[in-house]
Amino acid sequence: MLMDSVQIETTAPLTLEFPQIASPPTSISPNSRIPKDTIRTSLKASTADSVLASVYSLGTGGILLSNLLVELGASPVVFGMLSSIPMLVNLIQPLGAYLSERSTSRFQYSLRTHGIGRLLWLILVIGIASASWGVVDAHQLVILTLLIVLFSNLLGGLGTASWLSWVAMIVPRRLRGRFFGTRNSAANLTTLVCVPMAGLVVSHWYGGSLQGYGIVLLVSVVFGIMGLGCQYFQVDMNPRSQNTYYGKLTPSEIQLEVAKDESSEVLQSIHPPQDQSTNSIWKNSNFLIFLLYFSFWALAVNLSSPFFNLYMLDTLDLDVSYVTIYNSFQAAATLLMLILWGRLADKIGNRPILICIGILVGVTPLLWLGIGANHLDIWLWLPLLHILAGGTWAAIDLCSNNIQLAIAPTKNQSIYFAIAAAVAGVSGALGTTIGSFIAQFAQSGGLLSLFVLSALFRLVALVPLMFLQEPGRG
Repeated sequence: MLMDSVQIETTAPLTLEFPQIASPPTSISPNSRIPKDTIRTSLKASTADSVLASVYSLGTGGILLSNLLVELGASPVVFGMLSSIPMLVNLIQPLGAYLSERSTSRFQYSLRTHGIGRLLWLILVIGIASASWGVVDAHQLVILTLLIVLFSNLLGGLGTASWLSWVAMIVPRRLRGRFFGTRNSAANLTTLVCVPMAGLVVSHWYGGSLQGYGIVLLVSVVFGIMGLGCQYFQVDMNPRSQNTYYGKLTPSEIQLEVAKDESSEVLQSIHPPQDQSTNSIWKNSNFLIFLLYFSFWALAVNLSSPFFNLYMLDTLDLDVSYVTIYNSFQAAATLLMLILWGRLADKIGNRPILICIGILVGVTPLLWLGIGANHLDIWLWLPLLHILAGGTWAAIDLCSNNIQLAIAPTKNQSIYFAIAAAVAGVSGALGTTIGSFIAQFAQSGGLLSLFVLSALFRLVALVPLMFLQEPGRG
């Protein structure tokens, strides 16, 4: 569920040379004012993007992709690889941040990374059709699936830091909690509606579950491309201008720029003055504390998180339609709680929520102990566990994102995001790898021991938050 410096040796300056793509209708530099209407349009477009992207995600990951691998007879190690690849490829985010900072348009850069990455899933659609005709076997389809996951996530990793920096510059700081709460709620409402429908299609498709998944995947890719189209209506950013402008101003000068016209929506007013004197990431103690928390939390969570679906589908032998319904309960709980967490984060800050709710998330794996395939567990405890997960993880994801946006300085912002994602990605992949081998060699009992180990590690991971200072909070 979690939702980042690379040495580049070249003989000449590295530049991006791509065919020109039409830029969005509005493109600004950091010393320009953003009209209120443009901000509103950008926020609406970003919300629409999240809705369409959630449809893309349900077909290219989560329970449906896990069910495909179960149908193909994949081992727990394959499940570990499936979960570790998206995290491990975060190592490429610093390179992506470097390339994006040398581009002149966040929008065009997003099309070249996320666009190609999403189109790659059409290859898996062709592979599923080939398997239905007997051209490829189950083992080959498993390998193809892992390759598509690898390369699509590599391209996504190249674009993630740039996208996050783009959104950070658009969304007013004082509205971040509410905006991301509303945005994520819209995405989770889509998941709530679409996941059960997709699960029914996969389970009851007349040509079998494999063909059913192929149809769902094709529709998901189409919606994913439409989501990227929504980014056209977001105000574009020029990374070179952003870094040049903020790199030359001191905090007092930034404050002076804001004071020139307090009645207008000025880009600088979106972000309160930050200390630009500490340009070295490794001298930013607050960011390093966040890295320590973020990385160890990723390891602790991913010791167990990838294996809850495996436990239900394989160990408990539940039908995929049941599991998709549970995931809908989780999405519903997230939907209901996100706006509340967003408003609360704006009021009291993100750190207190991360600590308090983090304790609850930490002990959640222990609640899976003793869950069986009896009627009480299937119809009561499993739904309640997913509702609890949805409500609590809504707070963790939202506040982790917000506090990262607050800590990273404006100059070279995407570099900070990329390093955080890379470090957490390696830690999360390590956790998944350790968990997959324990599950592989210890049979079903290994999964239960994983849940206990994950709970202990999650609680320890919260300790660095005690020493973290959230900007703008006392």
